[in-house]
Amino acid sequence: MIHLIRVLVADDHAIVREGLRAVINAERDMKLIGEAGDGEEARQKALALKPDVIVMDMLMPRKSGLDAIREIRQADPRARILVLTSFAEDDMVFSAIKAGALGYLLKDTSAQELPDAIRCLYRGESSLHPAIARKLVMRCAQEPSAAPDALTGAEIEVLKLMAHGLKNQAIGTKLNISERTARFHVSNILSKLHLENRTEAALYAIRNGLVESGE
Repeated sequence: MIHLIRVLVADDHAIVREGLRAVINAERDMKLIGEAGDGEEARQKALALKPDVIVMDMLMPRKSGLDAIREIRQADPRARILVLTSFAEDDMVFSAIKAGALGYLLKDTSAQELPDAIRCLYRGESSLHPAIARKLVMRCAQEPSAAPDALTGAEIEVLKLMAHGLKNQAIGTKLNISERTARFHVSNILSKLHLENRTEAALYAIRNGLVESGE
């Protein structure tokens, strides 16, 4: 039996929601469980419905997508949020990632790329539009951060697996350690490198040559 990925869509344009509804419901492993027309409604439905993935626009009435992301993640740190917007301005991109969005796509994304991105987030991986990924890598290159030698050998191995999108349980299995130990390493890595989340950790690993960007 196929497990359906439960998706919530938040966008203030009805025609966009209609298009997303058609794309999502056309996938055999996905189901649209809710729609929101503004950021406050998105927050309320995200907390009530507990979707597997939330597809979120950035500019909406009543509450911005950015504020909704912050409040949803504060209430549920495990929420997986994919930004889908027309805006690629640096401040908006960086703020969304720091607020906890795991993915950032632009609305020129193809109908097939969106379901693929939703699946990535469901697996705990990040999904970034190529232009957004370049922005983030360039931003990381400009910002000073701790050197990789601040990490222990075990933490470096964990960081490499984080960069490949593995969650704590999978990291533990791969390295033959407990999920609790993997979670401890992840927390230390983010703290030592002054990073906000796993997406920033993945970009850090690429920038410092720990993994190849195409891997």
